[in-house]
Amino acid sequence: MQPRLQPLPRQWLHTIAIAGALTLLVPAPTSLAQQPAGDEAAHQAFNNSCRTCHSVKEGDNRLGPNLNKIVGRKAGSLPNYNYSPSMKDAGFVWDQDKLTRFMVKPDEVVSGHKMQPYGGVSAEEAGKIVAYLQAASQ
Repeated sequence: MQPRLQPLPRQWLHTIAIAGALTLLVPAPTSLAQQPAGDEAAHQAFNNSCRTCHSVKEGDNRLGPNLNKIVGRKAGSLPNYNYSPSMKDAGFVWDQDKLTRFMVKPDEVVSGHKMQPYGGVSAEEAGKIVAYLQAASQ
């Protein structure tokens, strides 16, 4: 003779139903192969402010140059991209600070750049974007 299963108490059924419904609301994780490294907020900041004109893929120049390995690169030096004369003659290497300041107030870092009508982002957003660029370039 098999033991008889007891029905679950009503409050347990309610809890299980809520847990199941909540699982449907949580997005499935994205595969690492589909998303460059970095946290979601940093990725979103890049998408919101930069992705229209820039890519993080090496060789994928768009309206703006690709930003793959931008930290450590001499400004205006990427082959196969037509930089403004002021960017070509900027005479500095992009580091975290210079890149952050450029994203916040581009005209103060390189006057005459071609990123018009881009007016800048907050220092907080710029910090997220720099973190994303560094993670995506590894």
